[in-house]
Amino acid sequence: MQNKLLCISGLLVFWTYSLLTQPTSTFRSWNQPVPPFRIAGQLYYVGMSQVTSLLITTKEGHILIDGGFAESAPVILENVRRLGFRPEDIHILLSTHAHMDHAGGLAEIKTKTQARLYAGTEDSVLLARGGRRDFAFGDRLPFPAVIADVGVKDSDEVILGDAVLRAVATPGHTKGCTTWSFSVHENGRPLKVVMIGGISAPDYQLVGNKDYPQIISDFETTFRKLKKMECDIPLEGHGFFFGLEEKAAGKRSFVDSQGYRISVAKAEKAFHTELERQLARSAK
Repeated sequence: MQNKLLCISGLLVFWTYSLLTQPTSTFRSWNQPVPPFRIAGQLYYVGMSQVTSLLITTKEGHILIDGGFAESAPVILENVRRLGFRPEDIHILLSTHAHMDHAGGLAEIKTKTQARLYAGTEDSVLLARGGRRDFAFGDRLPFPAVIADVGVKDSDEVILGDAVLRAVATPGHTKGCTTWSFSVHENGRPLKVVMIGGISAPDYQLVGNKDYPQIISDFETTFRKLKKMECDIPLEGHGFFFGLEEKAAGKRSFVDSQGYRISVAKAEKAFHTELERQLARSAK
């Protein structure tokens, strides 16, 4: 009982600290703890309330996709333990993109697990800078710097045990944004999972961006790629993009190929709406 009370006390201290250090109220709302759970087959959700982190287990060790905020790292590792797995058995870390809400916890997780970190080649530089000199946010959203062990490019594969994950370069949200595609088996049925790297352009300068001249063509290429991909289980960096709360509560199925199409289409429409607005403004 004493150990349990100490554990609860420690978590309360952590979350008090977390609330004080998160830079915005929106980020604080995204970074609330939720119980971990199995999605399908060997795929588990170990992330926060609105910031995704995924665990893929194998007999040869485990793979973790994304590390949340810096303050998320100990909670993610504890979620792995709560599911009955050892964080020390995480041998591979995968990054979708180098923003503080997804890459912030990677440095601590990498140190504690000794896992190898794979990230899009273009994002490796941004990870090493801790998010500083970002083309969109400058130095406003820094996170603990982390060194990627392997820079991945389009169609590279990461293999551990019976898990094979394919990197799909989907730049735009960041220059090295990477979507991860893989399969899991549920009741003998193979299911194709797509963890979308990021397809929004939040307040981005799309027209005449000297720090990212090819941003428009990169986004357009990304949408073309994603629309061609097959997907049974769509996942994204934020739960509100794929209905996490409803699906975790059993109100909707994680098997949602239509939801994948809808999400990509909505993001593409939002991108073109903003692009047209900026083009019209620049023509004046």
